Amino acid sequence: MVDPLAPAPPVDDRRLRRLQLAGIASGFTAGAWLGAAEAPTKMVTLGLSPVVISLTMVLGVFLARWSLPALLRGTAAIGADVRQAPHLIVWAVLAGCLWSVANTLTIYAIRDIGLSIAFPLWNANSLLGIVWGAVFFNELHGTGWRRRLGVLGGAALMFAGATLLAVASAAGAPAGHAARGVAAALAAGALWGTMYIPYRKAYLTGMNPLAFVTFFTVGEVVMMLALALADRGGGAALAAELAGARDVLFWLLLGGFVWVVGDLFQQYAAKYVGISRGIPLSNTNQLWGLVWGLLVFGELRGGPATTYGQVVGGSLLMALGAVAIALAAATGAEHRRWQEAAAREGARYSIDPAYVRAALAGESAGAAPGRRTWLDWLLVGGATATFVGFGIVARVPQLTIGWGWVVGLTATMLALLSGTGWWLWRTTRFN
Repeated sequence: MVDPLAPAPPVDDRRLRRLQLAGIASGFTAGAWLGAAEAPTKMVTLGLSPVVISLTMVLGVFLARWSLPALLRGTAAIGADVRQAPHLIVWAVLAGCLWSVANTLTIYAIRDIGLSIAFPLWNANSLLGIVWGAVFFNELHGTGWRRRLGVLGGAALMFAGATLLAVASAAGAPAGHAARGVAAALAAGALWGTMYIPYRKAYLTGMNPLAFVTFFTVGEVVMMLALALADRGGGAALAAELAGARDVLFWLLLGGFVWVVGDLFQQYAAKYVGISRGIPLSNTNQLWGLVWGLLVFGELRGGPATTYGQVVGGSLLMALGAVAIALAAATGAEHRRWQEAAAREGARYSIDPAYVRAALAGESAGAAPGRRTWLDWLLVGGATATFVGFGIVARVPQLTIGWGWVVGLTATMLALLSGTGWWLWRTTRFN
């Protein structure tokens, strides 16, 4: 009988480097797509309720988080993962609830202090990611002092950047609500930072990211619907507001879809380089948010030069901190400590040790993707039809937008999607 707490055979160094490269590439790609996903929240300038905007985005997330996994792996493979680790459904739903509350707070933050300032503030979740990764999952254990210094020094740079941006927000915030916007952004960061604990538990014990996110979205939808009903005063009022905004709902659904693409890559980053490194990497979305806010939507246009300097300087400091953390790659010794944490989690929930060990090595830990069933195509077709239907009645919002920058940024995102997706498939087959 196999001892579930017995040390696992170490992952080959060459294989480990390939997995970490896949995780690093996934983190950068996640940053690009997560940054773009917040652009549709500029609809708050048209008078829509922040809660309604967040609910609509979550509905787009729901469509994407069931259709994309069905397309990439199929529901049969997802079901096999769930049967191996059914306890993770609860953790996934809990993480989804935290995400919905945090996402709603970001809408208020964007309304009060703008996209380019709010983004880096809520990305303080990186700091919590470092703490939780070290405390609960043996990340940074067994590594050298240089790598620890890289992570801690990067955290210090990120804190300095966040402080600089908080100062800048007083000059850039509309309607004099800087303090409220800063508080909302920081609270969102705290919730998202805590949300990564279920992420890491799931991937240490073997669940495929594509299976985890399908149940993650159940928590998102339930929590967000409850918030929206409470905020609007009942189902009738909520339905009336959604009906009145039907010609712009497509853009918010699209924002949710784009978020899911970024979040899927973030999940793979968290799996293969850990939350203490993967989350800061994906938080390069702060630079993408800065570019979208300044170049596409013209935020801070006409503001004083000192404000621009504070925003750009703060964002660069936070980005440098994230890069320093990401470059402090896990060594073989640290990865073995991850294996110990994985064995502990597996024993706690009585999961097959072979399943846990295969997942850590990026190998098949459950049913391999097979032929798609009628259910898979129903999910994909239903999501596609919903987006097409809302797209037909959509109108372009009356906003001043730099369309040339939109085209350039979109092309870059698609290039990152193709390149990283190919590398993930070649290295892990999306395991």
